Amino acid sequence: MPNRGHDIAHPKLRGEWAELRFQLRATERGLILARPCGDCAPYDFAVDHHGRFLRVQVKCTVYHRGNSYKCHLDHNGIPYTPAQIDFFAAYVIPADTFYILPLAATHSQPDILLSPHRPNSKYSLYKEAWHLLMPEP
Repeated sequence: MPNRGHDIAHPKLRGEWAELRFQLRATERGLILARPCGDCAPYDFAVDHHGRFLRVQVKCTVYHRGNSYKCHLDHNGIPYTPAQIDFFAAYVIPADTFYILPLAATHSQPDILLSPHRPNSKYSLYKEAWHLLMPEP
């Protein structure tokens, strides 16, 4: 399936498209997902993890900054807290790459730089780290 997300100009529509990409990728990996009703919850998906739910907020970026992509992790200037979410699923659209980031790994920063082409970048440990959301067998 071609990645046409960079063609979606409106940020809200691009975010909804990224959520669909997350849903597809997670389902392909056998994850069981739930979505809150409406858009008032601070997370986009709940992932079933041994009968307990991990709350995932999906973010996406097309913003190139130097050799990286800048991804905003706040909500209207306010950082997420452990009472709201457990993980970010940050999608770098041009690279068609997800970063599965525990909230603690972001240190409440309003934005981070993701470098999918650099194997030893700051967040490379979380590149396509779907196993962090999967229950162990």
